[in-house]
Amino acid sequence: MDEAPVGRGKVKVESRKSVRRSRSVFCQRSGLSAKGGQQNNMAGIYVHIPFCKTRCAYCAFFSTTALPMRSRYVTALIKEYALRSDYLPKDETVRTIYLGGGTPSQISKSDLARLLQALPVKQAEEITIEANPSDITARRLRAWREMGINRLSMGIQSFNDATLSFLHRRHNSRRAKTAIRMAQEAGFSNISIDLMYALPGQTYEQWQTDIETALSMGVQHISSYCLSIEPGTALWRQRVKGRVQDADDDLANEMYACLRQRLQDAGYTHYEVSNFALPGYVSKHNSSYWDGTLYLGLGAGAHSYNGTSRQWNVANLPKYLSSIHDGKVPCKREMLTVTDRYNEQVMLGLRTCQGIAATDELMHKAQPYIHSGKLRLTNGQLIATQEGINILNTIITDLMRE
Repeated sequence: MDEAPVGRGKVKVESRKSVRRSRSVFCQRSGLSAKGGQQNNMAGIYVHIPFCKTRCAYCAFFSTTALPMRSRYVTALIKEYALRSDYLPKDETVRTIYLGGGTPSQISKSDLARLLQALPVKQAEEITIEANPSDITARRLRAWREMGINRLSMGIQSFNDATLSFLHRRHNSRRAKTAIRMAQEAGFSNISIDLMYALPGQTYEQWQTDIETALSMGVQHISSYCLSIEPGTALWRQRVKGRVQDADDDLANEMYACLRQRLQDAGYTHYEVSNFALPGYVSKHNSSYWDGTLYLGLGAGAHSYNGTSRQWNVANLPKYLSSIHDGKVPCKREMLTVTDRYNEQVMLGLRTCQGIAATDELMHKAQPYIHSGKLRLTNGQLIATQEGINILNTIITDLMRE
């Protein structure tokens, strides 16, 4: 599941819902580098595959169970890429390709092969596919490797069977572990998994067990998100009926603190609010959303950024297919003002371990947080401390321009 331009997860820091937005929507809308400038001559491609066999209870991202439309959709993706061949500057090298969803592992081998053949795979350093553990087979893994895919992101969410059933996940704990081992045996040495916490009914002890199980699997990257119950989801409807409640905020904070401490003790770098990686395994693609790298988003609901504007495709499968068939990309565009770019730099940079360049303007506003130990100044960069992460929304709001 990993972070991607159509949005992902969140972490509890103050208002869980607002932080989820800051990590899903804001990541897809970044425009400047954490170090104060746009990164040059590198770019990424995000491909949204919205198809799911079933819908998870918590998911609010654009998806569809219209599986018979998969081949036609891949054809449209290839055509969209051709239509937008001039979106990224000619001197930009595509460094990363990310296949997100939805469930990209629901795409057939032949459809995936022709999609990747249309993309600049040979120049990409990192090619990621998101996968459901239930879709993992030795044959699929071998095919993906042969196509050039070198990074696997699996939506595990939990190793607790009762929790997985509650979330309407297709796999169980045993299947999750088997899928990870199969990927390792197939030669994947860059594997990321997602975990969720602060779930209704989840205990601190269950969360500790999930963390320890994840560490025992030897994966290189872990993304962890605090549950946000979003409108339109099955969990939202259950909450409206009084059948589920949000987890206690104090418990959510304790779970997050446990996650940070345990993963850092195990040698993982906490490089973004919700992302942890062993040395050398920071996600290159996801990092591009935070450092201002340009990216092209393909597919229904996908977002793009070209340095001066953001644009996003219609999140509607029939409309997307019809428009692409007619040779038109169905999208909306937003030009970024100087204030937009400044605020997004603050919003995104402070979520990373690199922080943000300490300009005079920022230093003036940041003094109370520096003095209270919630921000620190290191080599000209303002960086949120562990204490600061817990009130990060407040800090970001205070540092933004009106």
